[in-house]
Amino acid sequence: MQARAIIEAALNVKAKGIDVHPKIMVPLIGVKNEIQMQADIINRVAQEVFTERGETVAYKVGTMIEIPRAALVADQIAQVVDFFSFGTNDLTQMTFGYSRDDAGKFLAIYKNLGILKVDPFQVLDQEGVGQLVEMACRKGRATKPELNLGICGEHGGEPSSVKFCARLGMNYVSCSPYRVPIARLAAAQAAVEAE
Repeated sequence: MQARAIIEAALNVKAKGIDVHPKIMVPLIGVKNEIQMQADIINRVAQEVFTERGETVAYKVGTMIEIPRAALVADQIAQVVDFFSFGTNDLTQMTFGYSRDDAGKFLAIYKNLGILKVDPFQVLDQEGVGQLVEMACRKGRATKPELNLGICGEHGGEPSSVKFCARLGMNYVSCSPYRVPIARLAAAQAAVEAE
């Protein structure tokens, strides 16, 4: 139903003369067979709509890497998808084993005691979570060099996290609207620092 709605909407927009390139992202996968099954459904439904409408639109299928296992088997997952979008809010939660709902009760204490330097839900933990992200980027692009990579969530608007993404060669960051100016500045700084 969702795939049909996306493809039909894209064709409706295309009919109005607007150049549209939908990207359909499947969340919370950790096994290649999961994303393969979903991609097969999306592709089948897209073909059904194309046949019904007598026209096509280019689209991509991707996944959100937000489960540690998905990062570990990113080379397998990349065989199926066109892009990865790192859902670092959930990836942080699952990697640390902290519930975001409960973490507020103890993160300030952890910071005061020096257990953590920063709130990992605000600033990407480059040492731990970042290691999973870096590995997934490397393994994904080893399988599919043209794989599009990005990050979504609050980390996508935090300067040191944006610079980390730039160092990994990600194509984009996504964040809340109010964080966009900060993300753009950080991305510009990362580009200047890379020269």
